[in-house]
Amino acid sequence: MDTDGHFGRYRELQSYVGWSDADAERIVAAAPLLETYLLPLIDDFYAEIERHPGARKVITGGRAQIDRLKGTLVEWIRDLLGGRYDASYVARRWRVGWRHVEIGLEQVYTNVALSRLRTGLISGLHEGWSGDPLTLKETVQALNKLLDLDLAIIEDAYQAEYAARLQGSERLATLGQVAGGVAHELRNPLNVIKTSVYYLRNARNPTLEKQGDHLRRIERNVEVADNVISSLSNFAKIPIPALLPIAIESIMREALEIDSPGDDIEVTVECPAGLPHALGDGDQLRIAFGNLIRNACDAMPKGGRLAISGRAIEGVVEVSVADTGIGIEAKDLTRIMEPLYSTKARGLGLGLAIVRSIVEKNEGSLHVASEPGQGSTFTVRLTASVADGAAP
Repeated sequence: MDTDGHFGRYRELQSYVGWSDADAERIVAAAPLLETYLLPLIDDFYAEIERHPGARKVITGGRAQIDRLKGTLVEWIRDLLGGRYDASYVARRWRVGWRHVEIGLEQVYTNVALSRLRTGLISGLHEGWSGDPLTLKETVQALNKLLDLDLAIIEDAYQAEYAARLQGSERLATLGQVAGGVAHELRNPLNVIKTSVYYLRNARNPTLEKQGDHLRRIERNVEVADNVISSLSNFAKIPIPALLPIAIESIMREALEIDSPGDDIEVTVECPAGLPHALGDGDQLRIAFGNLIRNACDAMPKGGRLAISGRAIEGVVEVSVADTGIGIEAKDLTRIMEPLYSTKARGLGLGLAIVRSIVEKNEGSLHVASEPGQGSTFTVRLTASVADGAAP
């Protein structure tokens, strides 16, 4: 717990509501009067809880727990009226919000419960007051400020703890999703390797050709497993790009050489003469375009046409990678660039997430348009270089 930080925030809130030492003195002066109303007020408080399932559900220990909670509430109110609003006071209030998250009590019940306590305390002041009306008014105002401050710090703690726990749950869910994806992707190549090793160890008099086939299968599937690990590593550790003027057509052709489509896919590259250089990191963008090319080819298992084009528009170099493949369902379009989301039977779902991460780190943007059965077009937009003219 950041005690100093919470206390500093509390002091800021005190200033916001106009809290003063005079307010604290008024609360302390009223404490003996309010003491006489505490037990009836607390009995009413827990009787009301019994009538509301959302609040009652956290009472799991029966009458014994209620008796303990009544004692805790008495101490809480006495602490409220004690006049010492230091860092330890704030820490105790913060723990209330933390505890409510732990037991699963919705914050809305804290709000209405404090409203009920407020009504009871103010009614007690009015009923038992024997001093002048102006001082009563000032005391009620001070009590309202104090209760508002308590509610603010409790709610602050609740929101912080709830967010932290939610983030932890999401991390665990993501870890499980990653683990499941990695296990799925590694199990297939490992099974192939295991089968080939078994053959090489147990086959009687295998031919050299057969041995070579199995060694090549092992080598290929080691590469598959390595690519899975590399994908995770690339996604987690994309470095800060070196933004320099680059010739887009050259980058695209290099990516095509590395990830060459099959013979059943017709490839066209159209970049107009005089297309400006784009600002970007050539090595990173080569990876991004390579992923787009592989995805396009995967979407055309029976062959098709891959069209790559570039154009300049209003200070932007726009590169499109279009295929005539199976397309993407509308329900998947908004999610396909999320990490670990995949529409393929195999794959970690990191390819497009890596592309988007690279493009955005290179101060660009990635867009997709698709029609099921008609194909998809992925468009990368990068800043055009103003320091240099057309690409050679």
